Amino acid sequence: MAIFTRRTALHTALLGGAAACATKPKMTSFTALASGATDMFQHGVASGDPDATSVILWTRITPQSADSNIQVSWEAASDADFSSISASGMVTTGADRDFTVKAVASGLKPGQQYYYRFSAAGTTSAIGRTRTLPAGEVDAVRFAIVSCSNYPFGYFNVYDQIARRDDLHAVLHLGDYIYEYGPDGYGGDVGAALGRSHLPAKEITQLSEYRQRHAQYKSDTSAQAMHAAHPMIAIWDDHETSNDAWKEGAENHQPENEGNWSARRAAALQAYYEWMPVREPNAGRPREALFKAYSFGDILTLTALETRLMARSRQFEYDEIVPSLKSPADIANFRDNILWDGSREMMGQAQLDYMRKAFEKSRAEKQPWRLIANQVIMADVTAPDLNPHVSEEELVALEQQWDQARAFVAFSKLGLPANLDAWDGYPAARERFYDLAKETAAEGMIVLTGDTHTWWANDLTARDGAHMGVELGVASVTSPSPYRPEFLGGKGAAYSLLTNQKNKSVRYLSGSSHGYIELEVRHDGAKGRFMAVDRIDSPTYNAFQQAAFKIEKRRGAAHFDAAKGVSFKEQWLF
Repeated sequence: MAIFTRRTALHTALLGGAAACATKPKMTSFTALASGATDMFQHGVASGDPDATSVILWTRITPQSADSNIQVSWEAASDADFSSISASGMVTTGADRDFTVKAVASGLKPGQQYYYRFSAAGTTSAIGRTRTLPAGEVDAVRFAIVSCSNYPFGYFNVYDQIARRDDLHAVLHLGDYIYEYGPDGYGGDVGAALGRSHLPAKEITQLSEYRQRHAQYKSDTSAQAMHAAHPMIAIWDDHETSNDAWKEGAENHQPENEGNWSARRAAALQAYYEWMPVREPNAGRPREALFKAYSFGDILTLTALETRLMARSRQFEYDEIVPSLKSPADIANFRDNILWDGSREMMGQAQLDYMRKAFEKSRAEKQPWRLIANQVIMADVTAPDLNPHVSEEELVALEQQWDQARAFVAFSKLGLPANLDAWDGYPAARERFYDLAKETAAEGMIVLTGDTHTWWANDLTARDGAHMGVELGVASVTSPSPYRPEFLGGKGAAYSLLTNQKNKSVRYLSGSSHGYIELEVRHDGAKGRFMAVDRIDSPTYNAFQQAAFKIEKRRGAAHFDAAKGVSFKEQWLF
């Protein structure tokens, strides 16, 4: 009798196609909300980086003269009529910080909702709504999780969906809030067709250019609505500086014509700290050290990682690696020695030490869950062999979008990790993180990941076989997924099934939509709902639930319990 497993059951996936959801999801129609911005406050208002008694409030003044400083007052209240002021103050801004305004509203009460506004030169901003972190006993904590919002690729309908909610403790943005490309780069053709081309009309490398790009993204009405509705906890990935950034450079930075990397990185970080609702670094702490921990009552601690600019070693590139892998011995040496080189870093010792203290504090407070805000996929994911499935014509077309496509397809037959820019490219560093989690008994670990523009539900397993927790990967706001149905000449959905079939760690994988994760965490379990939109080429769209996953704790570790809204093939593989 034949024995079928999740690895063998779908060996004909490319021939059989990828089934849609077994039942058609319920869709609801929306048109993006209008902006509440005023002439002086053209970029709206935002809040973020909360703790139990304070939160960052942000806005930007559009000045009549670039030569003068401007006095801006702010106030936060417990009611939308501002009849009970809880905190207030005055901030001076000017050209030295691009007329952005950032205030710390302190002396607030834990777990409370507040309203805030700014005033300058007789003009008042739109009203924003924010929330402090809860303390003590909490029934549940709920997040919206987003990543990869590329302006030219489409309308920010995902942000619009989040703005309509009133039940969130915070929005977690996992990076790629802006993109650095010019109109001739990634997404340029789509942006030109939609009237959403990047400004300035070039790849950004200088401070003034990073500032203008942030301003463009903050001019989007859906972005303004989301920021005004909820506080944001933000981490960066690579595109806030440049594609595939690492400690000493980036794939998309060429020193011969784009200058010194350190200067470009400093410019990008200055603009980021000016334009994002994040706290300024403490004295003596590098500006690259964005990592932080957030405690949500007696339920969870969220630790936000920095894996790009502080410590990351240079990533391997497929077109550099493939020519060196000429024999089975070469492949084994790369897999077992070069890839596992213990000197290759992602987080660095200073961040590991910080995480240790955060995990120990969480354990001492008897919180059942640890959430990790993370940039790139942490699970083990081996590339399926694409060579039998990709024609030369399709490969040539793919090379027009990605210059390493041919090298990647050749690489895919070697049984090596699919994404060398992810944690798979730094397995020794990942093991150091897992060791830290074991040593501190960081139970109930749920890793939340961006970067890939794709939905993921993954198991996390250490080298010794220990189950470490689960990972939820969020699809993008607009950037296209390599697993989208039209990819590879219409084989993208089958590619996702092949990847799922190949990897025991991958429980669910789909690039069929854009959206955000709604994550609800309670003492006895968690639920991640993949909330999607059906189009981003228009501000009128439908919203629906793509899939949902229940998470429970068994023997101290987070495990997937059940999946909902997935197709027959996906359910079989789950």
